[in-house]
Amino acid sequence: MKPASPLDVRLFDDVPILCAPFPPQIHVEALEDPAERNASLLAGLLQPRACISPKHLYDAQGCTLYGAICQLDEYYPTRTEAAIFARHRHEIADLLPRHCQWVDLGCGDGAKAFDWLEHVAAARYVGVDIAEDWLRDTLERGAKRFPDAEFVGIVTDFTRPLSLAHVLDAVDDYTPVMFYPGSSIGNFEPDEALALLRAMRRHLGRDGRLLIGVDAPKEPARLEAAYDDALGVTAAFNRNVLRHINRTLGADFEPAAFAHRAVFDRERSRIEMHLVALYPQTVTLGHAQRRFEAGEFIVTEHSYKYAPERFVELLSQAGFGRIDRFSDERGWFNVFLAAPAGALE
Repeated sequence: MKPASPLDVRLFDDVPILCAPFPPQIHVEALEDPAERNASLLAGLLQPRACISPKHLYDAQGCTLYGAICQLDEYYPTRTEAAIFARHRHEIADLLPRHCQWVDLGCGDGAKAFDWLEHVAAARYVGVDIAEDWLRDTLERGAKRFPDAEFVGIVTDFTRPLSLAHVLDAVDDYTPVMFYPGSSIGNFEPDEALALLRAMRRHLGRDGRLLIGVDAPKEPARLEAAYDDALGVTAAFNRNVLRHINRTLGADFEPAAFAHRAVFDRERSRIEMHLVALYPQTVTLGHAQRRFEAGEFIVTEHSYKYAPERFVELLSQAGFGRIDRFSDERGWFNVFLAAPAGALE
């Protein structure tokens, strides 16, 4: 007989909760509505300029490909941010509350967060991600590595209002530290990024902290190479979203019929990732159809690059007061540690 999965599914108020009998402190709460998500995906594809939210890039195959992207020579953000963390870890840790609950937003495999847990003596890890299978694995590995900490996971979508209070407030003794590395904040339009930062601020109370990584503007050739590598891994990652749409919407995209393109919009200070139709074609999207002419493209991602002073302004608008910045010697990437306005005063 096949052994039971370490994470079993139970229902609580009709919401599926994935519970681990060993260790028992791992929980995953599913919060997103698949029907609503699919309707939004279809609506984006039927717009005059077709677009796909970047959250759809991260199915199981997409997560694997993204992991490979992070190892590429051209993709500087991951290793640059890691070097900043390594150089300033003790300095940053001294400014963080001890025995906190570490809220890992967009946690992925958890590797970036796990490097911090022992330095802050974290009592609780809250992994938040849209990819449920990836989150399951992260929680299982983390609980084995840190058996004295409680591990909790939330499957959610950051394009929805951020609502974690029911999980964070369950343990009043642990101050929250929100951790959002990798410059994922750049995938949101500036007004959306501000709204997300404000939501983070509301979850932190007076004594919580935000530790966030943010990519900076630089020469277009460097940026475009990071999103269009010579090996074609990013191109495979981008085209994979069409396979995901085929499965999700019953569509018939042919990924090979679209070329990957990454361009830097200097005026908006953002990288744009596109899928460009190589020839005229009509795609079936479930009960709908969409015609693409040669050269017409689907926008799959925006990645905004923030100058330090611009991001400090954004944090201030979101309700943060003391803001410490840590950077690399070239100024390619910045890490900000932000305290709610009024804290430490």
